[in-house]
Parts: sequence; structure tokens; C-alpha cells
Amino acid sequence: MRKIVVTDIFGKTPALEKLCKAVGGDVDIIDPYAGKFMGVMTEEQAYGFFMANTGVETYCDLLLSRLEKIPSPGILIGFSVGASAIWQISESLSRAKVKRAVCFYGSQVRHLAEINPGFVVDFVLPKHEPGFDIDELANRLAGKKNVVLHKTPYLHGFMNELSKNYNKSGYTQYIDWLRQHVEFT
Repeated sequence: MRKIVVTDIFGKTPALEKLCKAVGGDVDIIDPYAGKFMGVMTEEQAYGFFMANTGVETYCDLLLSRLEKIPSPGILIGFSVGASAIWQISESLSRAKVKRAVCFYGSQVRHLAEINPGFVVDFVLPKHEPGFDIDELANRLAGKKNVVLHKTPYLHGFMNELSKNYNKSGYTQYIDWLRQHVEFT
């Protein structure tokens, strides 16, 4: 089964390529910068660059366009704004294009909790978010058809070596989980 990683604001990085290799199998990367490495940036710089040059709506359009071209259903794995983009378009996609999605710490989902995805979405939630109550979001999503919640003891960005919240233990745990989980969905 093809896996499609939808990146965060950092886009395609050597750390992300390492993550894709660790997940294993056929992995495509969709990022907001057409595959161009953006160099080393702080999270604040990466956020500013993303908002000035792409933005969430454009990223959703890019993701939809790329998914229309895939010949068979894939499994989406999104991080941060990539997870939020997956969620935002999840109602308009069918299982013919997406078999399942795994969304890591997609904080913008809080603005679109009314969406009902057309395929199973696993949400990997951080322990907390500074800008909103993660438990309130979990309660709003709980019980929705096609939504599976996974609360972690880690912070937003724990899967990204470039994030100040990177957590090696959490990274290893969820790489193993992805290897097992996405293979038999």
C-alpha cells in the first residue's frame, strides 16, 4: 500500500526523508514547496515562510490536486499543517483515493471539527497545545464516524527532529506504530 506523507511547515527535509525511510515501503512526499529543500529555519521562520508563500487553503488545493493523480488508494500520514490539510479535505475524498489517514497534531482541526471524513482518520494528539484545550477538541471529535483518537504524552512536533518539541522516545514509538498500523489497514 502506497503511503503519502503530507509535511508540516518545514516541507521536505533530510529529517523527513529519514522518517519516510523508517516507516518503510513505498512513500511519496507532498509538501508546500514543490519538493525544494528550504534550508534550516526556526519554527517561527518556517511558519512565517509557509503563511507568506503557501497558506493552508493553497496547501489543501495542492493536496487535492496531487491526490487526484494517484492511481490507487493510499494511506495519508500528515504532520501539523499537513494533518490539518488532510482533515480539511477529508469530506470531499472517497475511499477510492484514500484508504486511511494518520494525522499527527493537526491543531487547525479545532476550527473545522464539524467535518465528517469519508475514510478512517487516526488522530495522534499531543499532550497539550498552548493555544487551545486539547481535551475539548478530543471531546468534539470523539464518537464521530471514521475518527479514532490517540492521546500521547508528547508535545506538538514530537515526530520532527527540527522541532523544539522533538522527542526521540515518542518518535521511535510512533515509527514502530506506523510500520505496523499502516500495513494492515
